[in-house]
Amino acid sequence: MNQDEQRDYFELQETEYPETVPSVLKHKSSKQVVLESEASGLSNTISAMQSISISMPSAETLGNNAEPKAVMFLSRPMSKGSSIGEADNDSQRFKDKNFDSFKTWSGKLERQITSLSGRSRKFDSEEESTQNPENEPLPVDRYFDALEGPELETLRSTEEIMLPDDKTWPFLLRFPISSFGICLGVGSQSVMWKALASTTSTRFLHISLTANLILWWIAVALVAVVSSIYLLKVILYFEAVRREYYHPIRVNFFFAPWISLLFLSLGLPPSVSSNLPEPLWYILMTPILCLELKIYGQWMSGGQRRLSKVANPSNHLAIVGNFVGALLGASMGLKEGPIFFFAVGLAHYLVLFVTLYQRLPTNETLPKELHPVFFLFVAAPSVASMAWAKIRGSFDYGSRIAYFIALFLYFSLAVRVNFFRGFKFSLAWWAYTFPMTGAAIATMQYSSMVTNVLTQTLAVILSLVATLTVTSLLVTTMLHAFVLRDLFPNDVAIAISDRKPKHHRKWFHIRHGGSEWSKDIETFLKFANTSNNDIEAALNISNDEAKRV
Repeated sequence: MNQDEQRDYFELQETEYPETVPSVLKHKSSKQVVLESEASGLSNTISAMQSISISMPSAETLGNNAEPKAVMFLSRPMSKGSSIGEADNDSQRFKDKNFDSFKTWSGKLERQITSLSGRSRKFDSEEESTQNPENEPLPVDRYFDALEGPELETLRSTEEIMLPDDKTWPFLLRFPISSFGICLGVGSQSVMWKALASTTSTRFLHISLTANLILWWIAVALVAVVSSIYLLKVILYFEAVRREYYHPIRVNFFFAPWISLLFLSLGLPPSVSSNLPEPLWYILMTPILCLELKIYGQWMSGGQRRLSKVANPSNHLAIVGNFVGALLGASMGLKEGPIFFFAVGLAHYLVLFVTLYQRLPTNETLPKELHPVFFLFVAAPSVASMAWAKIRGSFDYGSRIAYFIALFLYFSLAVRVNFFRGFKFSLAWWAYTFPMTGAAIATMQYSSMVTNVLTQTLAVILSLVATLTVTSLLVTTMLHAFVLRDLFPNDVAIAISDRKPKHHRKWFHIRHGGSEWSKDIETFLKFANTSNNDIEAALNISNDEAKRV
């Protein structure tokens, strides 16, 4: 190649990015290529852009027919304001598909459209290889390995999540199943104000059923809104819902939507309807029975989901549904069905009560943010006393025993003022409302059988405390949801990776005394200063024999 040929110019046509990539490359020499702009009037563009050098062998080292064996590109980064840098940022945003693994259709549909358009995306294969396949749920062992805390809500330091933790996730991904606790609190209030207006021991208050009507419609609106939002989550982010369902603690909150509907049926104002159809009870109790067959079976069968492993105050939600269903069925005139659910709930409540009451030394204590969940201890015996009274037709000794247990647990928690101070507001606070309201309603029924100033005063006080608690929590919840916007943080419990944490090396366990291997090393070092024969013997000597040496 002669000098004249080296000064020839060649052009490169525009291919994919006509607006951001210069269209003309002029070959100045065999060792340098400079980008030049074709647009007229932009003389300062060339000086603003960085040159790109291409190192190539000189012409003298190549023969007439020889071709260069390798080309080495040496480049410098473009300036911040360059159009190529902006195009790279747009490309990165286009490739940001962090939430596709939780979407029901969007990820698959977009990949199909991309493949039809003829554009290939290399990151799809990498993404699918690092994320859990959507057709396989996470095993329960991963929840215990990746999460910690009594509610399995905190990510371990050695774990990683599938979603970015440096930005806010979509709202539906942050909306947990525990949000139905709000519906439980307001729905139970409609039942309580209906009882205040109709119970004989509280008629001296002259309370109108209008309060019951207003609260019932508010509860209906809340159930409709929360159910609609969570239904959207089921439709759009089914993987997130499935992870909540397989979560050993979160699964208990799947009883909450059906218990909320039972409360709406119990608190139905007489002006709306006086009688409910019997098939409604069977419709509402069918999903509760299906959930109980799954959860109770896991409690008995053992494994990682055995009761001694997953015991938590939130497990009371899996029990309370039996008693609320028995109460509604007995109120509708049914006999066998309410007795069946009452018996199932009583048997498993006794087991759960003993398991939670005698917390094993290895069990962790609940953090302050979850102390209100302890009030769920009061819910089951309160509703059980009312259910048995409705089944038997009177508040007899069986109902009174259950009521007195609930009353004692109520006051044993209420006197511990420091137990419920000094922690941040969360949805767990709604655990106050439903049990406190149930205790107030049970006190009204007890005061109807044992009518005196003490029982009537107690019924009024408990009703007033429950109402003030629900009102304050409702206002606080709206404040955090719409003003402060910190009610729903990123839900890391559903975003754990399916990959197991990397195993630590043996020297880590030896250093911390966490492995039997350290004992063998200690035995070896004990004989390290002796002869070779002793060292060989030390490799086979047992630890017990070494201690006697």
